[in-house]
Amino acid sequence: MIVGASFDTVEAQKNFADEQGFGYRLLADTDKVMGAAYLAVQEDKFYPRRISYLIDPEGIIVRTYDLAGEDLNEHASAVLEDIRALS
Repeated sequence: MIVGASFDTVEAQKNFADEQGFGYRLLADTDKVMGAAYLAVQEDKFYPRRISYLIDPEGIIVRTYDLAGEDLNEHASAVLEDIRALS
């Protein structure tokens, strides 16, 4: 399952998902509780750090990806490789 989150409102997330044709859920973390739990809050900025987590079926984070300055196409390939390696 793929889930995305940001500090935007539900309406903003829906509009963004509709415009971009996203096929996965985007969560609105307007109070930044989830962002804080996943170390994504940047104290001096409104927007969260771009981080991805690969979480196993037991709910354990098995890999963390810091996406600052990363090519998102390469990121997707790396995640798929890691899933294969862990399977």
